[in-house]
Amino acid sequence: MSNLYDVTIIGAGPVGLFTTFYSGLRSLKTKIIDAEPAVGGKIRYFYPEKIIRDIGGIPEIEGQELVKNLHAQANTFQPIIVCDERIIALHKQTDGTFELVAENGNKHRSKTIIIAAGSGTYEVNRLEVSGSEAYTNNLFYDIKDLASFRNKTVIVSGGGNAAIDWAQSLEPIAKEVHLVYRGENFKGHEERVKEMHASSIFVHVNHEITALQGGTNNLQSCIIHCNKNGSTTKIATDAIVVNHGIKVDLGSMLDWGFDISDYGILVNQKMETSVPGIYACGDVCTYPRKMRIIAAGLHEGPIALNSAKNYLDPEADHVAMISTHHENFN
Repeated sequence: MSNLYDVTIIGAGPVGLFTTFYSGLRSLKTKIIDAEPAVGGKIRYFYPEKIIRDIGGIPEIEGQELVKNLHAQANTFQPIIVCDERIIALHKQTDGTFELVAENGNKHRSKTIIIAAGSGTYEVNRLEVSGSEAYTNNLFYDIKDLASFRNKTVIVSGGGNAAIDWAQSLEPIAKEVHLVYRGENFKGHEERVKEMHASSIFVHVNHEITALQGGTNNLQSCIIHCNKNGSTTKIATDAIVVNHGIKVDLGSMLDWGFDISDYGILVNQKMETSVPGIYACGDVCTYPRKMRIIAAGLHEGPIALNSAKNYLDPEADHVAMISTHHENFN
C-alpha cells in the first residue's frame, strides 16, 4: 500500500512549486504530482526565455530561471516530486482520506489535496492556413532559443501578452519583426502595447495570415489579409511564431464533484472547493475578481495550504510563522 501524505499537490507549475515550499513551512508530509515530464508548467514548455515582470521584487526574470528558482525552493523541505503521471481518478476512502489514480495505474494516498493544475493539460492552437504542414521547420509555437532567430525576418501572429512579449524579445535579435493581429485592441498590458508601437516592430492590426509561400521547409514569404478593406500584403519571411492561445483540458477533474464555472473550479476565500478536504489555487480556480497572474497564484497557494492545515488540525495556527523565523533558516 502506498504511503499516506498529509497533502498532495496536483500541478508542478510556479504556483504548485511555491505551495509545496509553503507546505514544508507548515511541517506537512508533502507530495507534488505533474503530468508533464518536468516541473515548470506552461512556462517550462512555452516560455523558457520569456521575460516575466509581474512578480513583486523581481524587475524581470527569464521563465526558465524562475522555474529553476521555484524548483530549488520547493525542495527545501524534501517533498516527493512525481513527474510524468497524469491523475485520472479520485476516490474518497471510508477513513476520509483520498486515493488518486494515475493514468499509468500508480496510486497515491493523501489526507488532503490541493489542485494547482493551471489550465490542466494543454494543446496549442495551430496556424490554420492551407499548406502550413509543409513548413514545420519554419513555424514555432514556443521559443526555446532566441538566438536562432538572429538576422531573420520573423512574423509573430497573435495579440495577447505572450505575442507582444515575443515580438519585443525578438526585436533586438531579428533582422525585422512583424506582429500580425486579426483584431484591433490588443489584449496585452497597456504599457507593453505602447512600448511595442514605439519600437521598430511593424504592427499589422486587423490582419491575419492567409497563405505561405516557398518550398518544403523553406518558407520564403507569407500573405497577410486586411479584414477591413480586403487588401493583401506579401512579406518576405524566414520564420513565423504563432501565439493563438491553447486548448485546455481539465480532464477527469471535471467529474470529481466540484462546483465548476466556465473559468475553472469554484472556490471560496479559503480556496476551498465544494469537496471538503480539496482545495484549488492558481489558474485552475475561480472566484469574484480573480486575477490570472503568477503573483496572484503565489498568494492563493499558501491560503489553500493553510486551509488544508486547519482541516487536518483545527487547533493549528491559521498561518505559518514568517519564514525567517523558521528553524531551517536559522
